[in-house]
Amino acid sequence: MQGKFARLVVPVAGSNMDDRVLGMLPNLLSSEGGTITFLFVVEVPQSMPLDAELPTEIDTGERALRHAENAARRVLPSRNTNILTELLQARAVGPAIVDEAIERDADAVVMTVAIHRRHGRPTLGETTVHVLLNAPCEVVVIRMAPDSPAAAGTDR
Repeated sequence: MQGKFARLVVPVAGSNMDDRVLGMLPNLLSSEGGTITFLFVVEVPQSMPLDAELPTEIDTGERALRHAENAARRVLPSRNTNILTELLQARAVGPAIVDEAIERDADAVVMTVAIHRRHGRPTLGETTVHVLLNAPCEVVVIRMAPDSPAAAGTDR
């Protein structure tokens, strides 16, 4: 798999889990370089209009995207890599990730997941399941260890 992908979509959540993906980018990106699109999705509740002003969430997204872009530039300094950032507002994160993968003609979506419990059963969460079932490209999922500090407190 090393050096295989030229177009990556990488959802970020502004958590410590993002750093795990960022550290793996040199192993996933084609040796000729390529395009990495970092994506932060602000989930807008049904009770609000889709273009609602959500300054706290937008600020979190901008910080997460800035961190991801800076980290990618550090780990991929010598490659011919185009780094894009997208902050989207959507009703659900999973469909927004899949739509972005389609729009960008991505070779792969690279994301992290932490297993958490829902109704007493372990689950990957709705976002991960949706992306795995619907993405038009390969999906690279990095499952964080259950006792990992990076996995604590995430719900994406």
